[in-house]
Amino acid sequence: MKTSTRIPSDIDPLQLSIGEEPMTAPHQRPPSTQAASPDSQAATAAPQQPRLPLTVAPSTRMPPSRGVPTEPLETRIAVRNLEAGYANHKVLKSINMDVPPRSVTAIMGPSGCGKSTFIRCINRLHEETPGAWSRGEVMLDGQDLFHPSIDPVDMRRKIGMVFQRPNPFPTFTIYENVAAGLRLNGWRRGVMLDERVEKSLRRAALWEEVKDRLHTAGTGLSGGQQQRLCIARAIAVEPEILLADEPASALDPVATERVEELLLDLKKDYTILLVTHNIQQAARVADRTAFFLLGDLIEYGPTNDLFTKPKDSRTDAFISGRFG
Repeated sequence: MKTSTRIPSDIDPLQLSIGEEPMTAPHQRPPSTQAASPDSQAATAAPQQPRLPLTVAPSTRMPPSRGVPTEPLETRIAVRNLEAGYANHKVLKSINMDVPPRSVTAIMGPSGCGKSTFIRCINRLHEETPGAWSRGEVMLDGQDLFHPSIDPVDMRRKIGMVFQRPNPFPTFTIYENVAAGLRLNGWRRGVMLDERVEKSLRRAALWEEVKDRLHTAGTGLSGGQQQRLCIARAIAVEPEILLADEPASALDPVATERVEELLLDLKKDYTILLVTHNIQQAARVADRTAFFLLGDLIEYGPTNDLFTKPKDSRTDAFISGRFG
């Protein structure tokens, strides 16, 4: 496979590491206030007869037998008392949750509830917006990602992100889009780079569709193909965490199904957080689901339990379609 990839001098390393050109500004924090008490979390319960005609993704953990203590949840990402906002406006209010490894965790809720802000805090992209602030802890394998010693750009090599709208680099070929992050990390043209590009495109279920036109523009692909190209670009550097901010909201039903199938396959190797406004999508692909409302984490637990036996009336009203 011949390449002529050259990273232009005007491409920002931050842009390549996350797939989007951010606005840079000093990190800001508001005056110190007393943090609110953690939101209660949904307890694991045996599933009952569903209230809605939804196909719920099977839980990765079996419900405990009556009288047997629940096994502690294995945690990859631990969020503690996370608050975030812009200037005097608070978007997130003392969020506490644990995300298990090798799973899909859906973040759902109506527009404006803080879903996207939450995952943008996890890879510290939120702080790139002028006037933005955050406080609390986001722990990855016990390491606080907000610690001053953490380099955000280096951290984002471990936490990939896919955005709502497909955003392949417009002047790059399909091959160059996938190889961009690798080239930034010092990879040179050769067999190893070719193999990693092919591997990433195969994992993104795109190789068979583009293998004969790797050196054509990535923007020449369909919308669904472009989104899978962006996923291939994100996983090419082999991150540990994959954040997906409504990755199928702009796609047709067929392309949406392909992306959902891809997420289910990728969770074998990645911890995935999926922001979605689509209740049915959360039911189809998520192992655990969190329901946000007006900046609060209302309920969080195994998807099967949350959809069939919600513990909060607001959760029940949202999944029943009474608002949102």
